[in-house]
Amino acid sequence: MANFSLNNILGKMTDIAAHNLLKNRFRGYLPVVIDVETAGFNAKTDALLEICAVTLTMDEDGWLKPATTMHFHVLPFEGANLEKEALEFNGIRDPFSPLRGAITEDEALKAIFRQVRKEQKQHDCQRAIMVAHNANFDHKFVSAASQRAKLKRNPFHPFATFDTAALSGLAFGQTVLAKACRTAGMDFDNKEAHSALYDTTQTALLFCEIVNKWKQLGGWPLIEPEAPEATE
Repeated sequence: MANFSLNNILGKMTDIAAHNLLKNRFRGYLPVVIDVETAGFNAKTDALLEICAVTLTMDEDGWLKPATTMHFHVLPFEGANLEKEALEFNGIRDPFSPLRGAITEDEALKAIFRQVRKEQKQHDCQRAIMVAHNANFDHKFVSAASQRAKLKRNPFHPFATFDTAALSGLAFGQTVLAKACRTAGMDFDNKEAHSALYDTTQTALLFCEIVNKWKQLGGWPLIEPEAPEATE
């Protein structure tokens, strides 16, 4: 009986260790937080001007945390539409200014995709999945830019995303990024907002807070219930 109990305990420990692998937390997907700044709302016609990506990792105890940050200013693609209101909103007054140090969509996405695939392989994940605040918007712009650059190896799922606006509504009763962060006990500087680097960093921390809070409350790992002992 003692041997059975020890084996049972060791089995549970093995189950927990397996659950603490990132590949098992999100059904084989590597979560990557993305934020874009653009010159409008139409992904096919309006310029992508700034993009940031933050990959995530999981420690040996199963806590999610940020890993690698990649941030690029992006030159408008040829013939791109530039809405004046959008430029005023995100503070990018001159998208063609050499002071921005901007690179092409092709260069920015290739660098991001390369790093995402590298970490995807490290974690033995089958694909990446985009995490973003109002994720449909960011997903459309990344997909459109990828198509313009004719990049065949887009690591992101073609339509599935994790939307932190929806998750924050569930977890904190807030859907605005700044309010959700503050409700979660995080700092949020409105003066830094609408910069892809800042917004992605905060969104990554917010997503980790939500996932880790669920674990803290006992919602993860999900261990299979024991089968009842056979009786003669």
